[in-house]
Amino acid sequence: MLSGRVLDLLDPSPFDIEIDDIAHGLARVARWNGQTTGEHPFSVAQHSLVVLDILAVTAPGLNAKAKLMALLHDAPEYVIGDMISPFKAALGLDYRAFEDRLAAAIHQRFALPAHPAPALKAQIKKADVMCAWLEAVQLARFDEAEANRFFKRPPPAACVQLVPWSAAEAQAHFLAAFRTLVDQE
Repeated sequence: MLSGRVLDLLDPSPFDIEIDDIAHGLARVARWNGQTTGEHPFSVAQHSLVVLDILAVTAPGLNAKAKLMALLHDAPEYVIGDMISPFKAALGLDYRAFEDRLAAAIHQRFALPAHPAPALKAQIKKADVMCAWLEAVQLARFDEAEANRFFKRPPPAACVQLVPWSAAEAQAHFLAAFRTLVDQE
């Protein structure tokens, strides 16, 4: 990692995980494999922030730890990249187990439970799918009917306008959100 840490992917240790590495990586991983409109790709870091915004509408009252888990919901992608769900399923359970081990180490690094409670996981997944609807319609040229077949439309209050940021902007905003949530704990 750029921090100088060496991360064992098969047996990740929380001691080898740094938020700066996560923010740097996620800001450079493109959602939709870069097949989006705009000057910049829509990054996983920016996606994670939009998921937080959607959660503020769909699950108000979450505490800082829950919000931090939401911010980090795709954190393993800083190392392994963003793969679409059907491809993950095609790879099988071993991939899921690998991703889960890395996510658990990331959570432990930041004093979070290794795995979110089922209710929180469901809330985060719901916001994640709503964010994907916004991305599909606004950035990936889906029409609304097509997006409705795959994703869930967010409520009007959560329908933000997406403008992809540069990697530097996405990284800075992700780190700022992380630090704000850590300070709220």
